[in-house]
Amino acid sequence: MERAEIKSRREVDFLVREFYSQVRKHELLGPVFNAIVQDWEHHLEHLSDFWEMILLQTGPGRGKFNPTQVHREVDRQMDHSITQVHFGNWLELWFSTVDRFFEGEIAEFAKEHARRMAHMLFMRIWESRPTQ
Repeated sequence: MERAEIKSRREVDFLVREFYSQVRKHELLGPVFNAIVQDWEHHLEHLSDFWEMILLQTGPGRGKFNPTQVHREVDRQMDHSITQVHFGNWLELWFSTVDRFFEGEIAEFAKEHARRMAHMLFMRIWESRPTQ
């Protein structure tokens, strides 16, 4: 299969949908996402908005996202059970999906941004947990 460059919302949306189709079936990630996401179509559109904003600097995403707050709430709903393993699995799936379908500078940036974001989000979750 020939890999393409990420140039438009079309490629971003394809990447997001392919990636989350795998997440939903993943043995560790699937139960978390399937428990939290009530409307997958809305969620996928929202995530495509986010990644379009990040990767292409376009789209309706500017100012409408607070990933830290969302991920802290997911951790709370999952009884503070989100671990680095979850983020590691998420990154493995993201990298393999990007690499399977895409190439080029934006594809590499998609992986690097995801790596930095995963690290930051886990740290923000960990910092916000109640002390025992």
